[in-house]
Amino acid sequence: MTQRPVLVVLFDGVQSLDVTGPVEVFHGAAWASGAAEEPYPIRTASLDGGPVRTGSGLRILPDTSLEEAVADGPPHTLLVPGGEGAREADPAFVDWLRAHGPDAERLVSVCTGALRLAEAGLLDGHRATTHWMACEHLARHHPGVDVDPDPIFVRDGRIATSAGVTAGIDLALALVEEDLGREAALAIARMLVVFLRRPGNQAQFSVQLAAQTARREPLRDVQAWIAEHPDGDLSVDRLAARARLSPRHFARAFRAETGVTPGRYVDRIRLEHARRLLEETSRGVEEVSRAAGYGTPEAMRRAFVKALGTAPADYRRRFHAPVS
Repeated sequence: MTQRPVLVVLFDGVQSLDVTGPVEVFHGAAWASGAAEEPYPIRTASLDGGPVRTGSGLRILPDTSLEEAVADGPPHTLLVPGGEGAREADPAFVDWLRAHGPDAERLVSVCTGALRLAEAGLLDGHRATTHWMACEHLARHHPGVDVDPDPIFVRDGRIATSAGVTAGIDLALALVEEDLGREAALAIARMLVVFLRRPGNQAQFSVQLAAQTARREPLRDVQAWIAEHPDGDLSVDRLAARARLSPRHFARAFRAETGVTPGRYVDRIRLEHARRLLEETSRGVEEVSRAAGYGTPEAMRRAFVKALGTAPADYRRRFHAPVS
């Protein structure tokens, strides 16, 4: 079996789960695939080879220094985790990334690790993501990067970037699936008691978290009503009547207080509800389409393809997997 060495870089202030999540996935590949050799030999390295302290206070002792880690050649996969320490990295660390990042066959970041890749110039001309709280910073300070704030991970050629913390597990599972096949990735997911796998284009957080909560109680009540009745009549006229406002006044106030139009908010709620039903239940596509307010499977299919780039049936095959 082809070995794909993984080098995980460490620094003070690193997010511990950004490190251990992907490491556990790659480590589990030997057991999952039944390989005699480790499919992903893993090494950890800090700038000087000394111990680092994570953002939560855990102390990690790396295997080696960054220079020694590449003395015998570049790794297949170079993984840069995030954390508070990634926001103000040692310039020497960025210089090392700039010098050695291009040599790795696969360049991976978790969370705000993308900031360090961008600072080293490794994301210029590429589509990338990071933790939703850091996307604006990444786009503002690195205009050469095509920042997509929505998905939990993004693949662009040899570069793979993920959103915050646990999204690194999803990305690592996707890489294992790509390298070793779905069954190996599924076995690891079962072992770790996680889903295989959240698709990369799944949103980083729910509609209710993504949108602002309206200040005025009538509008907040309408937001709650939409979430609780995705299969109802959610036209602007009916929603405005619930808020006891004229349709024009309601639409203007709703957008001002939530950041999205009523129609866009309804679309997102229905899509999220349909996805959850496909992920968590065995209800048929036609039943799901009615429960989510689409009316017909074709209407739901068009919504899925437009927003996620995949049909509902394919989404279910990729995401609705047993975990025990």
